[in-house]
Amino acid sequence: MLAAVVKHIPTVAFEPNVMPGFANRVVARFVSGAAVHFEETAKYFRHAEVTGVPVRQAFFEIPVLTDKKRGGVPTLLVFGGSQGAHAINEAMIRCLPELRRQAPGIHIIHQTGERDYNDALAAYKSLGESAEVFKFIEDMPGAFARADLVVCRSGASTVAEITAAGKPAIFVPFPRAADDHQRVNAEALAREGAAVVVEESKLEGVWLAETIAALLGDSRRLALMSEAARGLAHPNAARDIAVMAARVAGIERD
Repeated sequence: MLAAVVKHIPTVAFEPNVMPGFANRVVARFVSGAAVHFEETAKYFRHAEVTGVPVRQAFFEIPVLTDKKRGGVPTLLVFGGSQGAHAINEAMIRCLPELRRQAPGIHIIHQTGERDYNDALAAYKSLGESAEVFKFIEDMPGAFARADLVVCRSGASTVAEITAAGKPAIFVPFPRAADDHQRVNAEALAREGAAVVVEESKLEGVWLAETIAALLGDSRRLALMSEAARGLAHPNAARDIAVMAARVAGIERD
């Protein structure tokens, strides 16, 4: 990017997080334009546009869950990225007895990753919980569609998928992410009423169970969180970024 700036080649930076990463902060003052996900990120760049993050269309096509569509069975989706999240997996296993007491009838879809799969599967079976446990979920839009509430990390792609699907979320930011960007992402959605943030250091079993049960038991709040999340979505992100890149490059569009 710096070489392109020196040679006067047009440049576009893409920043999906609230807090720009180190490389983008270095080039922020020099790029021809920047495509960002959050309005508050625009201040770091010149000529920034809020485009959002490209997300598969299937996430935008997920219908809003009403009480009638839920069928009376509260469904929780838990995941931590393709490799799983050990801290989230452990907290879920610890909280299962209390969660069963506070949210009877709950159904859980849990992607654990390879490492914790056997332990999680054994825990759910021993307690007789209604659960589907996977090392990896191939059809994530399908899992999202069934969920009333999601427990997950708050990386840029996950946050974009949450907003596209309009899903209420309990975010557990990865505490060792660069510049603590996952916490900043999560708090941006929390400020809009779309999510609840739980620091990993405070991921205590009973508290997690109480938080999940309280949200699943409050259909009005879930609806408001869903609406707030959808309000932060950018369904035309890929098109808008392409248009911006073409404009910066001086390419005429039909």
